[in-house]
Amino acid sequence: MRDMPRRSPFAPTSQGEDDTGNARGTALIISLLMIDSLHYVFARLVFPYIEPALGAFYIIAVALVEVGLLGLITRRLRLEPLRRMWPTFLAIGMCVAVSTRLNYEAMAFIDPGVAAMVGKMTVLFSLGFGLLWLGERFTLVQGVGSAIAVVGLAVISFQPGDYLGLGAMMILLSTFIYALHAALTKRNMGEVDLLNFFFYRLLLTAAFLALFNLARGNFALPSAQAFPILLLVGTVDVVVSRFLYYWTLRKLDMSVFAIALAASPVAAVLWSQLLFDVFPTPQQLLGGLAILCGVAVVTSAPVIERRLRRRTNIVDAAP
Repeated sequence: MRDMPRRSPFAPTSQGEDDTGNARGTALIISLLMIDSLHYVFARLVFPYIEPALGAFYIIAVALVEVGLLGLITRRLRLEPLRRMWPTFLAIGMCVAVSTRLNYEAMAFIDPGVAAMVGKMTVLFSLGFGLLWLGERFTLVQGVGSAIAVVGLAVISFQPGDYLGLGAMMILLSTFIYALHAALTKRNMGEVDLLNFFFYRLLLTAAFLALFNLARGNFALPSAQAFPILLLVGTVDVVVSRFLYYWTLRKLDMSVFAIALAASPVAAVLWSQLLFDVFPTPQQLLGGLAILCGVAVVTSAPVIERRLRRRTNIVDAAP
């Protein structure tokens, strides 16, 4: 599945497509970040209407039905991927189920904005999996960009406050488990088409969430008030958001993908300003600027390095 650098949206296939490929990849990343940054806002939105663990199940169930209908309409759903790779699907489904449940239950103990900042620790976990387990390597330019982004992440995330509370620890554990699921996906699911992978990932996640609720005797139908909220969150925060997530994950090395996701706190700041009229502090602005600069360097690295090589070759070829 490691088709970067040649098949990445940031790595054009011909010399004349440098700017087009980079713009396409940047647009993909921005779309993902603007939707992904709403995850904890949606989790808090659901909280007053339904018990968190039960709400997590119904949100995944809504997404499962929508993706299943799309697969049936397009006649692309097949049983063969599940039959051939069921152990990996089980592991991925378990990881996502535990992570999702932790996220929703943590909303009783932590503010969504703080959760979004703590949740960006997944960048460091994903970097570790990508570099140490998947054997990925950064170029010098990407290494510089990633260092800038990690510094910015530290500035924007580690602010005065109680980050050792139960809610923060739940979010921290959730991010580690979700990064593990991303590494499993990147390592083993490259040959499964996106629709079938997404459907069976949702199916196994919903199954595990249902088992968790049944084990606690915690199962009931959502109220009429809760249903529209669950439908909205399942569609936007799961179907749309995770489709963009997995599509981008397939296009980038996991370590580069992790650095790109580091810009999520910046998107969260923009959403906070738009939805809650909360202006970022100078520390948040400084960290956000560093993150954006680092992400820009990492995602532009293939183009920058290609141009540097061309200039070097021209100089070497000169008489």
